[in-house]
Amino acid sequence: MEITKEQLALVAERIGAMRKAGSFYGKRLAACGIDRVESAEDFRRLPFSEKKDLRDAYPLGLMSVPEEEIIRIHSSSGTTGKPVIVPYTRKDVEDWAIQFARCYAMAGITNRDRIQITPGYGLWTAGIGFQAGCERLGAMAVPMGPGNTDKQIQMMIDMKSTVLCATSSYALLLAEEIEKRGVRDAIHLKTGIIGSERWGAKMRASIEEKLGIQTYDIYGLTEIYGPGIGITCDAHTGIHYWDDYIYLEIIDPVTGENLPDGAWGEIVITTLRKEGAPLIRFRTHDLSRIIPGKCGCGREYPRIDTIEGRTDDMVKIKGVNLFPSQIEEILQTFPEVSSEYQIHISHLDGKDTMRLYVETNGRVDFLALARRIAERVKSRIGFTPLVKVVEIGVLPRSEKKTRRIVDTRYE
Repeated sequence: MEITKEQLALVAERIGAMRKAGSFYGKRLAACGIDRVESAEDFRRLPFSEKKDLRDAYPLGLMSVPEEEIIRIHSSSGTTGKPVIVPYTRKDVEDWAIQFARCYAMAGITNRDRIQITPGYGLWTAGIGFQAGCERLGAMAVPMGPGNTDKQIQMMIDMKSTVLCATSSYALLLAEEIEKRGVRDAIHLKTGIIGSERWGAKMRASIEEKLGIQTYDIYGLTEIYGPGIGITCDAHTGIHYWDDYIYLEIIDPVTGENLPDGAWGEIVITTLRKEGAPLIRFRTHDLSRIIPGKCGCGREYPRIDTIEGRTDDMVKIKGVNLFPSQIEEILQTFPEVSSEYQIHISHLDGKDTMRLYVETNGRVDFLALARRIAERVKSRIGFTPLVKVVEIGVLPRSEKKTRRIVDTRYE
């Protein structure tokens, strides 16, 4: 999707601010001799930014306004190195709330709803973003935060919460607990706003059936405001994103070349109005495509497809590149298995081995099912895993994100 003149003007304004502030990207632009962007060709010549750049800018190298204009910071996880510190101005916070309120409105949520927020608060952008959007919309926030499932369910019943905000993993855990306790009739939920991790059609169907709700995928990254920069609509044919706040490209993750609308590749995002820490051509590593044409819902906002995974989700086993989404697609062809699975990769006797754990009820032949799944993986992907079938509920559930791949080859 070609960048518009209006978007170019906003990018040029941000570039000027970054150069003036001497932020990490401003210094990079200065070193490249770039001080203006006047055409789509100019824009495509701008260098990419990466998560490593943001870590190298720790703690406040992203800041592009005077410090007295910064009212808040947020941070992404630092589990693989230095954390990323993202400064926000008052306008950034307001803009984020506006975008999040749009997400709620697109899901049919109004100021008469009661929104139970289970993502974490604090340095992470999740919980506070859900709450800011809720308050902007004028709905009632029930700010639970993560964990304490007993309390979550009790408050859900007592407060008659109508909206659940959660990761898909925690939404499934809550749904299964509500079913086990036989309190489904005491639950008033009608809508689920689900984000933070990829989830498949089978998991979605299980959550919707058990809770009696309609779910919507919300999209976002800590580096780019946080969750709330896009969401699915009632048509469920892609994620609408707010192109008055971000410009989105799809590139070939290997060559970095721009791909046409409809082609799958890596999402690259440029913030158009962010003041505290604007980002230009930020490589997200999320895999999707821009969906051509208008949505059946009639809205004009452009769409990307459901996130298929991340470029860094890939593991190589026996010379084959494997993404978790490939396993999900295979398991979706087996109606007798649940949405939950886990892949264990190890190195034994000089060769890589993969064990695939899946769940089913006790009314099927476990060995026969394991054999059929192994054969399907062999025909689709090219190698035969060791498949272990277990009872539903045996695989771990998470209050945050579910770990799908356990790779112990390098430990």
